[in-house]
Amino acid sequence: MRTKLLTVILMLAIAALTLACQSGGDAPATDGSDLEGAMASEVAKYAVFELTADLSGLTENQKKMIPLLIEASDAMDEIFWLESYGDRDALLDSLTDPSVRRFADINYGPWDRLNGHAPFTDVAGEKPKGAGFYPADMTKEEFEAALSSDIGLRSLYSVVRRDQDGGLVPVRFHDAFPEQTQRAAAALTAAALLAEDEGFAGYLTLRAEALLADDYRDSDLAWLDMKDNTLDIVIGPIETYEDELYGYKAAHEAYLLLKDKAWSEKLAHYAALLPELQKGLPVPAEYKAERPGSDSDLNAYDVLYYAGHSNAGSKTIAINLPNDEKVQLQKGTRRLQLKNAMKAKFDKILLPISDFLIAEDQRGQIRFEAFFENVMFHEVAHGLGIKNTLNGNGTVREAMKDLAGPLEEGKADVLGLYMITKLQEMGEMDDTELLDNYVTYMAGIFRSSRFGSASAHGRANMAQFGFFEEMGAFNRDDATGTYRVDFEKMQAAVMALAGKILILQGDGDYDGVAVYLPEAGGMGETLAADLARLDETDIPKDIVFEQGVEVLGL
Repeated sequence: MRTKLLTVILMLAIAALTLACQSGGDAPATDGSDLEGAMASEVAKYAVFELTADLSGLTENQKKMIPLLIEASDAMDEIFWLESYGDRDALLDSLTDPSVRRFADINYGPWDRLNGHAPFTDVAGEKPKGAGFYPADMTKEEFEAALSSDIGLRSLYSVVRRDQDGGLVPVRFHDAFPEQTQRAAAALTAAALLAEDEGFAGYLTLRAEALLADDYRDSDLAWLDMKDNTLDIVIGPIETYEDELYGYKAAHEAYLLLKDKAWSEKLAHYAALLPELQKGLPVPAEYKAERPGSDSDLNAYDVLYYAGHSNAGSKTIAINLPNDEKVQLQKGTRRLQLKNAMKAKFDKILLPISDFLIAEDQRGQIRFEAFFENVMFHEVAHGLGIKNTLNGNGTVREAMKDLAGPLEEGKADVLGLYMITKLQEMGEMDDTELLDNYVTYMAGIFRSSRFGSASAHGRANMAQFGFFEEMGAFNRDDATGTYRVDFEKMQAAVMALAGKILILQGDGDYDGVAVYLPEAGGMGETLAADLARLDETDIPKDIVFEQGVEVLGL
């Protein structure tokens, strides 16, 4: 593999370096105010945010690495376009209305990701559930029959194509997207030569090799082992949300990150409490028998660049990785809080939503610190619970198929609140912090539900709203159209929902999950009405970035 990699580098490194140094990132973003046309108001639902950070503490070598890492990220962006839609340039060139073109660029295709993947151009029909991972004419029955003779069809790291006889065959990503894969590997390897942190250099080299072989476990382990690096990059095929047919296929994405070491030191304490919190989960012993790795860590970062799946539609503000269940059980995970993007969503979206939908006497409890903690404990909570079903149906992810994503996100939401509640009982938080977290969480349900049922997070939050509504965890004032959290009932609802989701996962109960989660596009009447009122305001739904080498001042 190393010989192959060196050959690739000799052929491509110069081109990668040149492209990286010329890269200016995405085209300048717009909030829609300077656009005219059919979709200008939809573009305006994304608040523009400039992705910058203080780079003054970086060495010259580290600054030289950034364009290379952006070049590798742009290769992931190109692959994700192919996975989510197809030919990006052909689509954008076919759209004459600049607002429609901009909206397609934000959504990585002609479907509105915050509106259930509804098509917004005449060139598109319904978005395929399997995106570009499967043949368009493939049926579920055909795929499941083919699995009996080729289990490789279910691989995270392959697309499914037809052979010359019309049968289904897996094609590994590095074979399906050779040019982009090789370019990314060359850029990562060139960056590794500049890395002054030995662990980061080793990770970049292993990640380059992983892209060329579609074998990520060694690089995942190396990523967890490195602790002192200032720059970081999460890159490759990672999350499976784009595959709404089965949830089997990982989509390509990248985050280029700058560690905030001061904030990270504050967070390190909580990761050490994870095994103890696992023991206290409100479920029978067999549903919490697995022990999360004790080497997990928790860090805060400023994001320097988003690409691919992470940049499509609603933007991720925290990460819990790796997803490999064996790595999680062996070493745990790393939780990454994306602080600058998180602050942008808090200021531009969550606070205005709170002023509109949260009772006036509880608005003072909406704080950035509580929002940060909600998101942080959501990511930590991904490490709790169970990864393998108790009935021999494989991993939870395999058993839950297309419902794995929204159920796991719902688990992380509610277990995050469970953890905050337990930490208050342990004396790690005071009563005020706990109540602030509950109210901020309630406001967050409205923010995330606006992502729609096409988003795993949106669907998860719709389900939580319905469950908490039934448990009386909040009250709605019909006169003002605002919500007030009932703290005692909210606490009981958190414990009840935590137990429900953990048991569904442990039992591999796909049918039970289908009952719990709202149907795609569906939500309760009360929530739908209030989100409709919210849509009549000028409060953005999400953010869109101005980013790249020039924005960073390099």
